[in-house]
Amino acid sequence: MTSPTAPAEDLSLEDAGALAPLVTPADAAERVAAGAVLVDVRSDAGRARTGAIPGATVVDRYAVDTDFDLASAAHIAPVVSLDTPIVVVCGSVRGSGPVAAELRARGFTNVVHVEGGAPAWKDAGLPVDEIAVDQDPA
Repeated sequence: MTSPTAPAEDLSLEDAGALAPLVTPADAAERVAAGAVLVDVRSDAGRARTGAIPGATVVDRYAVDTDFDLASAAHIAPVVSLDTPIVVVCGSVRGSGPVAAELRARGFTNVVHVEGGAPAWKDAGLPVDEIAVDQDPA
């Protein structure tokens, strides 16, 4: 059995998108500008391909239970209550949908995810920092 926050590769994009409310990249950026926590659940390789989103909190999608446990001193600092606004982004809704749905199931009340993921964020002209990738000189 896969983790509930594993990518929903067996779901259509429409079904994965429906796991939690979807917002456009522009709406996501507005939410972040207004104080929402941007949570990036892409792998290192995914961020290297598309670029890092400045200000995003990088979270391992398989560590949602510990990273978002408000009773734990180890939870991610920007999330202070169940009504903290959270925007989840991944490479696609197949990655962000399960994470957003899991957060909502844990009682977080203001969670959305980005339609089209990080590629759509970048295509919308929103800020992205390129990540230098070590190249094998051989």
